[in-house]
Amino acid sequence: MDDLIITGALTEDINGFKHEMAARFRMNDLSALSYYLGIEVRQGKEELMLGQSTYASKLLEQSGMAECKPCMTPMDERLKLTKASTTAKVDAIFYRSIIDGLRYLVHIRPDIAFAMSYVSRFMEDPKRIIGLR
Repeated sequence: MDDLIITGALTEDINGFKHEMAARFRMNDLSALSYYLGIEVRQGKEELMLGQSTYASKLLEQSGMAECKPCMTPMDERLKLTKASTTAKVDAIFYRSIIDGLRYLVHIRPDIAFAMSYVSRFMEDPKRIIGLR
């Protein structure tokens, strides 16, 4: 079983393509796309909106930040992280999984790209990073 997303500017073209595909393959039309690979899709007459609020909420829960208050700036601009630290060790596997989640989230949220890029520098050995709890 494979999924196929069909897009186009003209409804007639889309319907024609669906008809051709149905003539060659056994298929089901699941109607308008609403959710795909963790991306929520909302379609209007003149717009297509993509979001990942459910995915972001799960990522916040995984990282223990679900109760944190939102802010306009995802990272303090003057924050300096270094590997030379005496703070408690960070679980490297957990750290990498959160960074990987942020990498996927950045497709819809380019405003977090800088912060995600900055903390990605420590993926190789995130054992002791000043600034992390």
